[in-house]
Amino acid sequence: MIASRDGVRKRPAGVEDVEIGRKIRALRLERGLSQSGLAEGIGLTFQQVQKYEKGANRVSAGRLQQIADILNVPVVFFYGGMGARAKKSEIAPSSLQFRQTKWALRLMRAYPAVSKRSTYYALVVLAESLGTGRGGKGC
Repeated sequence: MIASRDGVRKRPAGVEDVEIGRKIRALRLERGLSQSGLAEGIGLTFQQVQKYEKGANRVSAGRLQQIADILNVPVVFFYGGMGARAKKSEIAPSSLQFRQTKWALRLMRAYPAVSKRSTYYALVVLAESLGTGRGGKGC
C-alpha cells in the first residue's frame, strides 16, 4: 500500500494493470485515436491516459467502462487472458502487442486492399520467412 496526498492508502498498479494498459493503448492506436482524443472523451488529461497505458496508474472500473465505450468494445475485453493468479511470467505476448506499432497498423490497413489470392499467399510466405529466417511454409 502507498499513502496518497489525502492520507488514503492505495494499492500500487500490478501486472494486471499493466496488461489492461497495453490493451487500451493497442485499441486506441488501432482506432486512430490520440491520447489527447481519448482523454478528452473521458474527461482527463493525456498525461493520465499515458499513465494508464503504461500501467503506472490503475484504471477504476467506472473509468474502464468509459474507455471501453469510446473504443467500442465490451469492458470484459480488457480482462481476457487474465486469471486471478496471473503472474508476470505467465502473461503471454498477445496479438495486441503486435498492433501497438505504427508499422503493424500500416500493414493491417493495407492488407484489405490486396485483391489477388496469390499476393496474399506471397505476403504470408514473406512474413513467415522474415520471422523465422528459414523460409516460408505452405498455408
